Amino acid sequence: MDTVTAQEVIAVEPVEAMAGLLDVEAPLGDEVPELWHWLYLLERRPTRDLGPDGHPSSGIPAPPGPGMRRMFAGGRVETLRRLRFGAPATRTTTIAQEVDKQGRSGPLRFVTVRHEIVQGGRVAIVDEQDIVYRSPGGTALEEAADDERLPADREVRLALHVDEALLFRFSALTYNAHRIHYDREWCRQEGYGDLVVHGPLQALMMGELARRNGVPLVGHRFGYRLVSPMVGPQVMHVLAHADGLAAGAEVRTADGRTTAVATLEPLSRYEKDEAAGR
Repeated sequence: MDTVTAQEVIAVEPVEAMAGLLDVEAPLGDEVPELWHWLYLLERRPTRDLGPDGHPSSGIPAPPGPGMRRMFAGGRVETLRRLRFGAPATRTTTIAQEVDKQGRSGPLRFVTVRHEIVQGGRVAIVDEQDIVYRSPGGTALEEAADDERLPADREVRLALHVDEALLFRFSALTYNAHRIHYDREWCRQEGYGDLVVHGPLQALMMGELARRNGVPLVGHRFGYRLVSPMVGPQVMHVLAHADGLAAGAEVRTADGRTTAVATLEPLSRYEKDEAAGR
C-alpha cells in the first residue's frame, strides 16, 4: 500500500470536543486551530485489522516485522493555512523515508510518514511524522538527566493535569488504539512502568503555548522531538524555550525531566505563496 487517501468535510464538533478535553473555551472563528488538524481525516480501520498492540497490522505505517514495537519519535508540521469549517479537505499519506539502524539494544527502523492536506485546491498543511520500530527491550529515545529541575524563571508556561481519563479521551479523539495509553499490563510488556502520555498530545500542548500567547504557527514549520517517555498520571508542564517562545518550547514532567522539545521557523515558501495569491 503506497498511498492512502482520506476525505471529509471539516466539522466544528471535533474542535469543541478537544476544547472540552483541555478544559478551555472552544476557539472562536471559522477555522481549525493550528495542530488541531490531528482530529481530522483519520484512518478508521476495522477492529479485525488491529494487531495485538492496537495498531493496524497493515497499511501506512505497518510494523516491519513480528515483535517490533512502535514508538512515536517526533515530526514537523508546515502550516500554510488553517483548515476551514464546512468545507471538504483531502489528506494523502505516503512513506517519505525508511531507514534501518543498529541501536545499542538492537535493530531500529525509522519511518517518516508524510501527510499532505489540501482544501479548496490549495495545500493547507504538510505533516511529517517520525515513527520508530524497535526490538523488545530496546528504546530509541534519549536517556534523560537525573538532576533536572523544573525551571522557575520561565514566565511563559502552562500546565495540564494528565490522568487516565484524559489519556483515554485523547486516544478516542485521535482514534489511537495503541494499548500503551490505556492498558497497564501491556505497558509492562513494552517496558514502561505505567501508562504512556501520547507524543502528539505533548506536541499539541507546545503548539497551544504558542497559540495562547499570540505566536502564530501559520507560515511556520513547527518541529518537535520526543526525547524521553512521559509515564504515569501527573501534571505536564509546558514552558517556552530559554531564549523565548519564538525559539520554541519544551515539555517537562512534574519533577522537571524534559520529555519533548519544539522549534519554530518561518517558511519562505509561505511568503511566496501569499504574494502570488496561491
